[in-house]
Amino acid sequence: MDRTHLSVLEREIAHLKSLADRAMAQLDDREFFTPLDSQSNSVANLVKHVAGNARSRWTELLTSDGEKPDRHRDREFEIGEDDTREALLEAWEDGWRRFRDALAPLSDADLARTVTIRTEPHTVLHAIVRQIGHYGQHVGQILMMAKHLRGTTWQTLSIPKGESQAWIGRARPHPGETV
Repeated sequence: MDRTHLSVLEREIAHLKSLADRAMAQLDDREFFTPLDSQSNSVANLVKHVAGNARSRWTELLTSDGEKPDRHRDREFEIGEDDTREALLEAWEDGWRRFRDALAPLSDADLARTVTIRTEPHTVLHAIVRQIGHYGQHVGQILMMAKHLRGTTWQTLSIPKGESQAWIGRARPHPGETV
């Protein structure tokens, strides 16, 4: 594994964030805070959770446990009066920035170093892949919820149904994506 491979992971991280951002942009404030049912999280909850997780994991990546003592994970699934859409999206941006900033200076040798998450050892590479999987799950939830909440007004973030053949062989990104 080297910086070339790490750049692929960095692009995947950017892609995940872009998907979530474009889905959330389609939601009004009511939808942003609406869970699908009493046992589900709202998009707002997922944003708060990913932001809290990213702040914890990517602050001092190489020098402290990825589960910071000041993180209160359970509170990430509660929406308080200070949790406005603007405040949550600010924390969301900060978390993704911390992720990108933590990866930027890594050397080839750093990828094999050991870091801890909840005292469990991981190589830096494993910690990155673990988080991409974790964030991917939540991005998928955000997309599914946004699509459900928007109904017929949903604007697809991928190739529209029935248009796959038109996209075969085209050397360009999916609708709404940048390279």
